[in-house]
Amino acid sequence: MARGKVTIQDIADALGISRNTASKALNGNEGLPEETRNKVIKKAIELKYKQFSLMEPDNVQPKSSRNIALLTENLPNTSHFGSTLISGLEKRISAEGYNLSIHIIREIEQNALTLPNNFDAGNVDGIICIELFDLAYSSLITSLGIPTIFIDCSAHVCYPEFRADVLLMENENSTYLLTRKLIEGGYTTLGFIGDYNHCRSFNERWVGFNRALTEAGIRLDLTQCVLDKDHLFFSSPGWTDEKLNGISELPSAFVCANDFIAVGFMKSLKNFDHSIPGDIVICGFDNGPESRIIEPHLTTVHIYSNEMGIKAAEMLLSRINSPEQPYQVSHIYTTPVFRESTPNIG
Repeated sequence: MARGKVTIQDIADALGISRNTASKALNGNEGLPEETRNKVIKKAIELKYKQFSLMEPDNVQPKSSRNIALLTENLPNTSHFGSTLISGLEKRISAEGYNLSIHIIREIEQNALTLPNNFDAGNVDGIICIELFDLAYSSLITSLGIPTIFIDCSAHVCYPEFRADVLLMENENSTYLLTRKLIEGGYTTLGFIGDYNHCRSFNERWVGFNRALTEAGIRLDLTQCVLDKDHLFFSSPGWTDEKLNGISELPSAFVCANDFIAVGFMKSLKNFDHSIPGDIVICGFDNGPESRIIEPHLTTVHIYSNEMGIKAAEMLLSRINSPEQPYQVSHIYTTPVFRESTPNIG
């Protein structure tokens, strides 16, 4: 292309971004990721656009921070799928020269809608949110204009309005399959345990559970479910006993939102001398270590945590490099694992 004929639109087209973004980068406007600005300037030099035709590519300095911030309400422990996920994620971003800084979002900060004191938005290339399910706080983060990915998210997120990428494990169909297998195995009264408004994953598991019931023509009996607010599941050691004691007629099967909940209710069922799987069968989700320790071993759904971490890193790196691309909502396949808590349905 001849010198003097290059336009901002030519630069934008070459990079697959909007003309407005290219213009902001060339004019030094704030609010753009540094990588985007550098890409635009390098392309302007390459195409010899106006004053940039006199510059050499080496004059464009990369951003020195190369920092990705992980924001979380609760740092996952070793039994949580998120700990393996973070390991895979950190390895992937480290290979690209990025550092990972971890910031715990306290309740006081969520309520006040303020960022942690040690979080410097001007020194962050991208944000990863895990175990962060408050919709108002999520909106605060997306308003920063920094490339962001949520690993799971609020149950109330409306995707077309949510300005971030979202990565989830596949929830609905795996829970649907588990529930359908139970029904085919002769278990026709089923209850769900978990707060389906806790997060998007729990909500999708609830949807899958209900879809299987609807297809089988089974009416959902809410009196055989425990759908309380999530924080109550951690409230006291006797809470699960109290909830079970309040169910006048137990279902033949419980489908639980995760393994932690399932194990807690298995212990309470045993406290009331209910045999598992003799009197009632039960399944969870996550395939955490506790699912293989509890007796009988728990039927669950395996999450490919390490692979999710790698995928999350790749999605965020792609967003950093191409901020104008459409937002993504991606699911990583999961695999049902049939064990002794639900015999003869695998």
